[in-house]
Amino acid sequence: MRLFAALFVTAAIAGSISAEEKRHDEAQKPLVLASQGSFFVGGESKTINSPGRGPGAPVVPGEVTINQMYVQYQIPPTGPRHVPVVMVHGCCLSSKTWETTPDGRMGWNEYFVRKNRSVYLADQVSRARSGFDASKITAVKAGTLPASELPNILSATHQTAWTIFRFGPSFNQPFPDEQFPVDAVDELYKQMIPDLNSTLPTPNPTWKGMAALAVQLKGAVLMGHSESGFFPEQAALVDPGGIKANISVEMPCPALTSAQISTLAKIPTLIIFGDHLTDVPGVWGSAFDTCQKFVEQMKAAGSDVEMMHLPKLGIKGNSHMLMQDRNNLQIADLILAWIDKHVEPGKNAQSK
Repeated sequence: MRLFAALFVTAAIAGSISAEEKRHDEAQKPLVLASQGSFFVGGESKTINSPGRGPGAPVVPGEVTINQMYVQYQIPPTGPRHVPVVMVHGCCLSSKTWETTPDGRMGWNEYFVRKNRSVYLADQVSRARSGFDASKITAVKAGTLPASELPNILSATHQTAWTIFRFGPSFNQPFPDEQFPVDAVDELYKQMIPDLNSTLPTPNPTWKGMAALAVQLKGAVLMGHSESGFFPEQAALVDPGGIKANISVEMPCPALTSAQISTLAKIPTLIIFGDHLTDVPGVWGSAFDTCQKFVEQMKAAGSDVEMMHLPKLGIKGNSHMLMQDRNNLQIADLILAWIDKHVEPGKNAQSK
């Protein structure tokens, strides 16, 4: 009996591996696009005192653009058949999150395009190609503001990332079933950049930018991760007009009013969590609990909402960076199937 069980488990694992390998085989085929490009959403002018160049040069007032959101996109030939997907990264990261994985496999952005979805990658306002408002830093340097006005700049260490991203119980010790490719973790560390969200006004301009992008696209699925995990919902509270669905990957869910729940309940919503939530110190156990409460509130309001907890589906070992995990395309297929069922019923045949 034990031998039979062992053989069954081995066969199941082999089947899972071959299925994932089959998905990645698609990366060997030419990627065909109808178009690709980039643009900015939002932004406003701000007058600053700009120090002139060279010793003794006068300070000159002028205007700079701040709070703009950079977006790059790829549209497949059959993209117009489907609702576009907007992907927004988390803390201390950029849109690289969704691109080629640290160990060189296909990322979600390419896979979704190969599955006939137009994909829009947005850098959060104050991050990467979106830039940030440096006026306070410049003013402190010039002596017109005290040092106490300097914004906090968050930089996550390797050790912090290892724990928060749930790669293992302690630094450089992975979980036995860990899905993140820890042999390539140094490549993830290279992706991590300073987080300047403390320079932003309230509310976060990224929420407004995501809502505006959905309207501009005449409808979009918004997907956020970690720090931006609840940004799709926050964008819907700014303007739900263009938002066809919200997908929130691994984040705490804030307390909301009944009016806010009522607004969000009109939008199909998917919440996703991976594995080992209570096996590392930190927020993940409580974060899951807050989102479970959010799901219950949404259901009570009549919402089409789903909590996708991967271990309950028999999918073990996923980290916080599940879009980069070894089984990342298996998770992507679950999301695509959810979109087919809850956002685009009747289009399943076209998405294959």
